[in-house]
Amino acid sequence: MSGFESELRSRLDSLRHQGLYRELRQVDSPQSPRVRIGEQTLLSFASNDYLGLANHPELKEAAIRAVEQFGAGSGASRLICGSLAPHQELEETLAAFKGTKAALAFCSGYAAAVGTICALMRPGDCIILDKLVHACIVDAARLSGAKMRVFRHNDMPDLQRLLEWANTHTSEKTQENSSSHILVVTESVFSMDGDQAPLRQIVELKNQHNAWLMVDEAHATGLYGSNRRGLAEELGVSHQIEVQMGTLGKAVGASGGYICGPKALIDYLINRARSFIFSTAPVPAAAAAATAGLRLIQSGQGEERCSALWRLLSNLVAHEHNPEAKPPSAIIPIHIGDENQALEAGNTLREAGIFLPAIRYPTVGRGRARLRLSLTASHSIRDLDVLRASLAELGLKVGTVQNEPEE
Repeated sequence: MSGFESELRSRLDSLRHQGLYRELRQVDSPQSPRVRIGEQTLLSFASNDYLGLANHPELKEAAIRAVEQFGAGSGASRLICGSLAPHQELEETLAAFKGTKAALAFCSGYAAAVGTICALMRPGDCIILDKLVHACIVDAARLSGAKMRVFRHNDMPDLQRLLEWANTHTSEKTQENSSSHILVVTESVFSMDGDQAPLRQIVELKNQHNAWLMVDEAHATGLYGSNRRGLAEELGVSHQIEVQMGTLGKAVGASGGYICGPKALIDYLINRARSFIFSTAPVPAAAAAATAGLRLIQSGQGEERCSALWRLLSNLVAHEHNPEAKPPSAIIPIHIGDENQALEAGNTLREAGIFLPAIRYPTVGRGRARLRLSLTASHSIRDLDVLRASLAELGLKVGTVQNEPEE
């Protein structure tokens, strides 16, 4: 064994000891409430396919038509010769759906975050993040070269303190001899805790301090608002958010990421977002499937699926909490704390036919391991009964917190 391999094996052994080792699981079925893994068919509560569109016939048909007409690959980056009709149609559909002047699709949500933040922010600027934002946003902030500050999760006095600090301490001039800027970034629905950002208060604070706001609606698009555009629409603040970000691989049922906003923003990203400029365009099938997913979300069927999901969530929460309570999202964490205990709980559930894997560091903080329960519109009340019974055998229930450390 070479020294290189020996070092890597030592690091892997350390991960195993800490309960942090990961491995890929081959899934031999489409995304649905039941998935095939190895020799087992498991009742899955792990997917972000909130509206059950990932295996929908209309999305599959759209993907097949795109392959037949445009082929399997795009051939080049969008700025060379890979900007195919399905990409243009997707962006027009996205802009209309989100109520913005323009939109730009990326290969992934990660690429959207990194490309956008690094294009907009420069040394001398300041980026202020919620503590629990997705890792792609943290990485983008670090790569941008701007000053990065983090406010306590959903803590508005702490955000105000940092905005006041930023206005005082950011450089007067940046490398391009223009005024420095402040960007606040948050998720609207947080991916691991399922709680909501106080967007109205954040908008008010960023306006007071002349900052820009970027909101990731990855886990809210399709589920909130009269047009199902997201939490920003439901709270009536969409028009006050400079940069609207989201993904196409969750409720939309396809893959990719996007940025929506004014046309000047999109034109600027086309010219300056490196993850867009230097990436081969997404395959035509993915773009066409995403367009079909967006249209379904806006249809009567989309409204029915959204209502069905919220009924299931209310049923699940009503058994453990106030029967009148409305869950904040389709994500319900079952906190355990210790990584090895969370792994053991996930493995025991899998043996019982439930797929609900442990979420551990670095996805969440050390000592904050959990089972991340998510529902889809394709689940049934019977599925929830089976889940509750399996959790009860482990002494767990929705809302359980065991040995979770303080901040």
